[in-house]
Amino acid sequence: MTMARKRLIIEMGMGIDQHGQEPTVAAARAVRNAIAHNSLPGVWEVAGLSDPDEMIVEVQVAVPYPEQVRHEEVLAVLPFGRKTLTVESGGMVVQGKAIPSLHDKNDEMLIAVAAVTVLIENE
Repeated sequence: MTMARKRLIIEMGMGIDQHGQEPTVAAARAVRNAIAHNSLPGVWEVAGLSDPDEMIVEVQVAVPYPEQVRHEEVLAVLPFGRKTLTVESGGMVVQGKAIPSLHDKNDEMLIAVAAVTVLIENE
């Protein structure tokens, strides 16, 4: 018998790297922002999972320069779950101010957006 996946929650967030021009930093901050203000007691109380690593966590991030994103660093923000990450081109590049002491490469500030979907499997 195949297990059906059901969405429990979708969380959205935004992250910015103002200095350093690192899309991984912006993406990780967007994921952290998405999960920062919630708790998921329904994983145990409603879905009946006994271990939080049983939940499925699908992350989608849109960020400038997606090919530069280090996936494992973004997923490391999530404390639990069977995690996957999809990165696509998006977000925003805004002109900031390069500050040499902060190791800026240019004036760009990178903005990422993220959606974190938590799913459970049941019959």
